[in-house]
Amino acid sequence: MDYIKKVFKVIDSIFEKFTLLFLVALIFVVTTQVMTRKLFNFVFFWSEEITLLLLAWFAFMAIAIGFREYIHLGIDTLTNLFPKSFNKVLDKIISASIFAFGFYLVVQGWEFTLLTSESTLPATKLPSSITYVAMPITGVMICGYSLLQFFNINTTRHKDLEEDL
Repeated sequence: MDYIKKVFKVIDSIFEKFTLLFLVALIFVVTTQVMTRKLFNFVFFWSEEITLLLLAWFAFMAIAIGFREYIHLGIDTLTNLFPKSFNKVLDKIISASIFAFGFYLVVQGWEFTLLTSESTLPATKLPSSITYVAMPITGVMICGYSLLQFFNINTTRHKDLEEDL
């Protein structure tokens, strides 16, 4: 089990680094786009398309990281009314539901990626499928996180993300 955790941690680190890279690239492209428009009345022909591509990738990858860090929506007020044994079963059901969502992203995302593989983006001439391949990749990561969480393996990498209210 330790070997599986180490391998997944390496994959997860790469995944997180790409997510941060896409965020930084998104900020850079948008900043460049705004500055060139305001200062020089000029816009790079590819900037809007790359912005949308980076935003799609970052958004999907951030969903997986949200599941990893347990920062997805949860209603604790209701579950606190029940005994711990019930909540343990409920946690397993939630992990299975998250796995099902990840699997859905893998299957439907892959089909959509294949469906759009013949077309190209107008400005960059990249295949349209490059936008949608983020869905199955995110789905695989969500499935991995939910499996680890199902077996009570803590997937959080960053502590104290929640604000005290």
